[in-house]
Amino acid sequence: MILLPDSASMAIRSEGERSYPNECCGALLGEMDESGARAISEILPIDNGRETEERYHRFVIGPDDFMAAEKTARELGLGVIGFYHSHPDHPAVPSDYDRDHALPWYSYVIVAVESGVSGDLTSWELDADRSQFIKEL
Repeated sequence: MILLPDSASMAIRSEGERSYPNECCGALLGEMDESGARAISEILPIDNGRETEERYHRFVIGPDDFMAAEKTARELGLGVIGFYHSHPDHPAVPSDYDRDHALPWYSYVIVAVESGVSGDLTSWELDADRSQFIKEL
């Protein structure tokens, strides 16, 4: 389960609109609460590391960016508990590519951006056997 405050949701939507027609991406910083829910405190935008001609439908967060996100989270007393990205002109549903590159235990927030305007925003967790995403939000 994910607890995503309106401020984080609005920031993700803004990032998706700003990056359109390309995919945006970033880290979700926060902590697990006593019930096991992932409580998001901050988002950390990350430059999409894909080749320029692929950014309209793919994103990548490289190891250096992942380590920088971990460092930022530690400095804030938080952890990296998930990631977000946009789907330009596609639904906010994980693709097979998303599943192939995801890890269980993280939350994955996806915002649909249609013609530059953010729409549906969903969150998913990859099942432990990696066969499917389970909708959180």
